[in-house]
Amino acid sequence: MRVIETEPANTPACLPYFSEPAEPTHEVRKSQGHGHRHHQIYSPIDREPQTHGADHVLTLKLVSAGFSFFVAGVNDGSVGALIPYFMREYGISTTVVSTVFISNFLGWLSAAISNTHLSQCLDLGAMLALGAACQAAGHALRPWGPPFALLVFSFWLITLGQAYQDAHANTFVVRVGSAAHHWLGFIHAMYMAGCLVAPFVATAVASSVGVGDRWHLFYVCPLGLGLANLVLVLVAFRDSVRLICTPKASSQDALPPDQGNTAATPSRHAAAANLIKITLCTPAMWLLSLFFFFFLGAAITAGGWLVEYLVVVRGGELAQMGYVPAGFNGGCLLGRLLLPEPTKRFGERRMIFLYAVLCVALQLLFWLVPNIIAASIAVSFLGFFSGPFFATSNPRILV
Repeated sequence: MRVIETEPANTPACLPYFSEPAEPTHEVRKSQGHGHRHHQIYSPIDREPQTHGADHVLTLKLVSAGFSFFVAGVNDGSVGALIPYFMREYGISTTVVSTVFISNFLGWLSAAISNTHLSQCLDLGAMLALGAACQAAGHALRPWGPPFALLVFSFWLITLGQAYQDAHANTFVVRVGSAAHHWLGFIHAMYMAGCLVAPFVATAVASSVGVGDRWHLFYVCPLGLGLANLVLVLVAFRDSVRLICTPKASSQDALPPDQGNTAATPSRHAAAANLIKITLCTPAMWLLSLFFFFFLGAAITAGGWLVEYLVVVRGGELAQMGYVPAGFNGGCLLGRLLLPEPTKRFGERRMIFLYAVLCVALQLLFWLVPNIIAASIAVSFLGFFSGPFFATSNPRILV
């Protein structure tokens, strides 16, 4: 038999990721007849009070979450427009320039490994601030035209920060109440708004000063946005920008196993490792991960390699083709704003299947019709119908 002792409410809550919303108290479990305490797994979002107080405080946090996605979109949306300039500036092939995407993958992988452990030590605001700081630092490496190896490293650092902010902002927004699906649509639409703006700015800057000349000056803009993102996080989530404190162990807890303590208290990192094992043993997690694997593979390919494909294969002008990804990103922006409500009303499973079929048809149209205008229209509708995928699937992971 187990009983739950509740520590004073001025310490942060320690609840599992998959727990139901609860009051922000610190709970530890004490086994009857022994006297040792087992700390539960920390989750920054569970330490965020479910009653957020004044509406303007919650609104500011939602705006901060949305802006962080906009900053990420500006970074990701500019890659496709700038890849041809990377290749011409550094004299590299498509194989070498693809290391940019490998670096992105390694950034997300690093975050997947470290996020759970860091969450045991850093509260929600601190995790968001860490993500914003990584992005700002990565953008600071770019405006002066760094060597290609350092440019690739900057992509790793920026995606590491994006992953921290993405994970914790999503988890925060999904718990705002019955309107969560609207707010999820909003923050992911903000990402696509960044992707929509970025190709216009990047192409205008790069083409105005000459191909392969000073394209890197574009990154002054993401650097400014990254610093603004960091400041906004520190202001909006100032109530949780802190380290996590835990109750001090009692003298009984400090005893070795042969002196009355039959099991050692698990450390934070041991608890985090246990959570990772539990997650990896969840079949639904693998299915959703495969879904995002294929979806992101298609979306990043469409946005990242589109310009080079239209220039090399379709014979388009580089200065003009740089704007075509804006069609995909604009379509995705509208899809995330307009489609969440009909998707929820008519059944998410049914509608996602319908959107997926339409996306496949549009991708085939893009490949098989050798016309730049038709390809541009097809990729715009491809973005529109793929828009709701993220906002629809995230609650299944986060709740």
